[in-house]
Amino acid sequence: MLKGIPRWLLIGLLPVCLALLAGSLQGQRTVPLVIEGGTLIDGNGGEPVENALIVIEGNRIRTVGQKGSLSYPSDSQVIRADGKFILPGLMDAHCHYRDWMPELTLTHGVTAIFEIGGGGEWGVAQRDAIAQGRIAGPRLYVAAGSLAGGRIAMLSGRRPEDQRLASRMVVTSAEEARQVARRIIEAGADMIKVHRGPPVEVYRVAVEEAHRVGLPVVAQPLGPTVYAREAVLAGVDGLEHAAGVHISIVKSPDQWKDFGNIEVHSLDPTPFVDMDERKAAELIQLMVEREVWLEPDFIAEGRGFHKNRDQFELQGYRLLNNPNLSYIPEQRRFKILDTYKEFDNLEPSEWERRHQGYLNMLRFIRMFVEAGGMVLAGTDASSWAVPGLAVHQEMQILVEEAGLTPMQAILSATRNPAQGFRVLDRVGTIEPGKLADLIILSKDPLADIRNTMEIEQVIMDGNVVERGYHRWYQNPLPRREVDGQRWLSALKTITWRTTAFGQPTPGIESVSPEVITEGGPTLNLTVQGLNFTDRSAVDFNGVPVPTTLVSEKELRVTIPAESIAHVGAFPITVRNPDPFQDEKFGGSSNRAYLLVKYR
Repeated sequence: MLKGIPRWLLIGLLPVCLALLAGSLQGQRTVPLVIEGGTLIDGNGGEPVENALIVIEGNRIRTVGQKGSLSYPSDSQVIRADGKFILPGLMDAHCHYRDWMPELTLTHGVTAIFEIGGGGEWGVAQRDAIAQGRIAGPRLYVAAGSLAGGRIAMLSGRRPEDQRLASRMVVTSAEEARQVARRIIEAGADMIKVHRGPPVEVYRVAVEEAHRVGLPVVAQPLGPTVYAREAVLAGVDGLEHAAGVHISIVKSPDQWKDFGNIEVHSLDPTPFVDMDERKAAELIQLMVEREVWLEPDFIAEGRGFHKNRDQFELQGYRLLNNPNLSYIPEQRRFKILDTYKEFDNLEPSEWERRHQGYLNMLRFIRMFVEAGGMVLAGTDASSWAVPGLAVHQEMQILVEEAGLTPMQAILSATRNPAQGFRVLDRVGTIEPGKLADLIILSKDPLADIRNTMEIEQVIMDGNVVERGYHRWYQNPLPRREVDGQRWLSALKTITWRTTAFGQPTPGIESVSPEVITEGGPTLNLTVQGLNFTDRSAVDFNGVPVPTTLVSEKELRVTIPAESIAHVGAFPITVRNPDPFQDEKFGGSSNRAYLLVKYR
């Protein structure tokens, strides 16, 4: 379809197309939008309302009633919904958001995402750009960073003295936890996340700081000293993955000591095989009393064990092989599809043990809901699941495997996440005053939860969303991180061993600042790494810029104002001239990026 169109024309049209997509979502409605007829499932869990009438003005729901009982302006845009079903926009309560997700999520009716992976400053910038209508995408609620501890965090996290936000910011004391929690709050985060590893006093400080400003605390307590029970007593609001629950209710705690210290065990339901019924009932009572929610991630926890595995795998395969989604990174497509058969090569006894753990986890969640507990639908996309699609699969698992009712599953992806993350005053239900995010289905989801896939229209922020996929899609604020970490490790090793004549190969570990606002003045940028010399030169977006050597580990760079006048992620590289010490590595570094965000 695009053959024969000059490349220069495509490049010129791209910003226009992106602007049109974003414009359909924010601040463009000038006449009321009316949804007339249909059955309203408003997200509150009550009886559906037949022959509904919903009037939307701007991006807010003005009135909700029944057809014939309310009037509306004659110039309104009217959507006839007779015979259809109207729900709040769906939410994914656990996502690791990426720049290529907007079309996938919105097309599947997912209008809000809780980015609890710690998206850093990029996540905050992406959220704000979507809210401003600059980028088409679901509403984002971001963690920005997380407080972490233990061996894994020490290997991959950032220390408190590092002012940059990260998915794992290492804290070992209450004082460090307070410092980092306040930095995350000041960055504009919508929640505080506590990752696995830190002691219980870190959890308490996180709760104190978050609740002081009205933010929730979500935790992944997988030891070595804090599991679900300890985290609940420390005051957290919810547990992602239902993490740490299994260790808190096992019959033989010594058997599972240090289980959570291994990365692959962050999504391993096996300890549920050792569930003590009495301990399970006591923990459920404690969580219900303290109103702590659970987000189980069954689509991720049970990969390969799902009752409808073949259906899920086929859905994912067909979707991810859509040529109009070719912009999704190939490695990510392979990673997601591989999760469906990840455990196929396990020894039969090990497979059965893990499978039984998964079944017991399903039963625990059913017990939790029956006792009055609140479950949130999350997917852990893009790590283990297809963004957007997986929310529907998660609801199907909740009904067909965990035994929840279709209404309970719908609440898990609408009202419950909004309530759990303290944004129910804005989203999650279809009520006057709420933001106008909703979906219209052609079939009844209460008769069959799979009918949530039968989407006819998606409305976000009061505007009808253009559904579907475009192979030319490109996020104006792409997520970029320092490239070539394995290459950088190899470079460090060879550097320690090399004493040869010539210029060493430079490597970049970080740049500071990482994010700036468009249209600012000339920027003084710090580049940190290794093997910098007085002959090192920096290229910014492929153009040489003035460079000053501070030390062999630091360069100061001057970037002209005109080079950072527009939004984007701009590559930074360091060059050392020949002769090179090692021809295999050459004279050019890996790439880092400067993100220029919208003003």
